[in-house]
Amino acid sequence: MIHNISGAFEKEFGSRAIAIARTVAQMTDVQDTVGTSEGFEVIQPIAERIRLATDVDYIVIFDMHGVRYSHPSESKIGTVLEEAASHEAMSQHEYISKAIGVQGHSIRAFVPIMNQEGSQQVGVINVGILSHTWFNLWEQYRSDILFSLIWGLFVGLIGTIILANHIKKQTLNLEPYEIARIVQERSAIMQAMDIGILATDANGKITFINRIARQYTHFFGQNGTLQELFQNTWLAKEKIERLESYRPLLLFDQMYLVRTFPISIQDKNEGLLIMITDRQEAHTMAEELTGVKNLVDSLRAQHHEYLNRLHSIAGLIQLERNEDALSLIIDEISDEEHVIQRLRDRILDYSIQGLLLGKHSRAKELGVHLTVDEESYFIDFMTGFSSGDLVTIIGNLIDNAMEACLSKEVRDVNILLQGDKHFLFIEVQDSGKGIDGRPEKIFDYGFTTKQQDGHGIGLALVKQIVESNKGSIQVTSELNIGTTITVKAGVMI
Repeated sequence: MIHNISGAFEKEFGSRAIAIARTVAQMTDVQDTVGTSEGFEVIQPIAERIRLATDVDYIVIFDMHGVRYSHPSESKIGTVLEEAASHEAMSQHEYISKAIGVQGHSIRAFVPIMNQEGSQQVGVINVGILSHTWFNLWEQYRSDILFSLIWGLFVGLIGTIILANHIKKQTLNLEPYEIARIVQERSAIMQAMDIGILATDANGKITFINRIARQYTHFFGQNGTLQELFQNTWLAKEKIERLESYRPLLLFDQMYLVRTFPISIQDKNEGLLIMITDRQEAHTMAEELTGVKNLVDSLRAQHHEYLNRLHSIAGLIQLERNEDALSLIIDEISDEEHVIQRLRDRILDYSIQGLLLGKHSRAKELGVHLTVDEESYFIDFMTGFSSGDLVTIIGNLIDNAMEACLSKEVRDVNILLQGDKHFLFIEVQDSGKGIDGRPEKIFDYGFTTKQQDGHGIGLALVKQIVESNKGSIQVTSELNIGTTITVKAGVMI
């Protein structure tokens, strides 16, 4: 503000000084007497009268030799201005300049004085006006400046508070760095998920798509719409305004399951969230989690064993070796009846009975001797465990035990199962190759000694089920001797 005021003053003073200088330079008495002895008596009164009338600080007139004919200090009249020869005004140029003199800072206007015919320069007139310094301006306008600053600060502070509160409400009271962190965190979470996720605005334009969704839709661009990504499907044709739960979607000859969630903000539809799951992966995961896969594998093994027996019996009959066929039937029936009856008497859950019977058949196929301990019994499920949980636990433990025995000549697997409403105890022993190093690593997710994909999940899932019900799982192993895995939960009464 002071800088602007100072500049305005200097501009005004300069214009005023040069206007006065031009007026004085056109006066006949000045033009005729400057440079003559008569000028000392004529010019000074004229200059002083004009100085007082126009309220300028000084008017100095000198001839072409630098001799002064007027000056605020009469003692300097008739003296020579030493730097006169260096002034551009001596060459018929007029200009404005700043100077620091005895009286302080001043704005000066230099105008050449020409004779009446305008053909010859006879002198120069210098009109000066003292200008305010920054300090003087501050002293003069201090109260106004302080008032303006304080008032502006007050208004700015109130406006800032109102604006900040409005922005905070719009951003749920989050700071900018918190918003940035949340956005980055949510994006990282969405990208890391193993299902396809898309989000659209109200016009169907894609606003977010994670890497899995890009793989499923074969879309790797930046901008797209539902109609472009899902051409000729119900997602592109239908207007979705409600929750859709697991609808099938055929895309690029692959079947997917799709869930849609309308995005509503203040009861206004602002877009759509779409979650895409590979149908085959979903079914595989469901089988692993519920234990259905173990039951199906067991039943398949049992079915395969029965077919082998029937083929053997049919072959003996065709060879008319009826006694051998009858003997084989009796042996098989006796063995199966013994196993079935023992399971029926000791294990009161049909799912576990079917699982153990199926694993017994599977063990025969693999050449493994699987025995259910005589002290085994199962009366009821302990609180927290379900039939699917126990099928998953027992099935995975037996499968891993039999796998461990395949490289040994002696292939023995023994299972001890005891449980009621208050406790659960499962122990699986095998005569396999044992575990090299830290035995507990077999429960790490993804750890496996098999080459095929899809392994390394079963035992990790077993551990999660047991620990989620406040149980414990322990493993002891010796190389080339065997491994024992024990599951305990609850307290035996």
